[in-house]
Amino acid sequence: MTPEKKVKVKVKNILDKLGAYHCMPSTGGYGASGVPDIIACYKGLFVGIECKANGGKPTALQKKHLKDIQTSKGFSIVIDEHNIHMLESLLHKLK
Repeated sequence: MTPEKKVKVKVKNILDKLGAYHCMPSTGGYGASGVPDIIACYKGLFVGIECKANGGKPTALQKKHLKDIQTSKGFSIVIDEHNIHMLESLLHKLK
């Protein structure tokens, strides 16, 4: 399992624990490029989560989608192995 896949699994486990709806949109030629890895709804708020590992940074297109989510009053975040421990507390603070 790749380091990024491990981050995604941990994020999904946190979302499951919180009872949040979540899915992973496909982009392999059929979906929109740059969409966050995980789309969730928690406490009625749209959440976009981009997962990275090993110091990876979002692409310009990923940054645009994350910003567009925030502009639309949603919540977006980049999660990696260094800040994943903060995800649950950040979600609890929403709304």
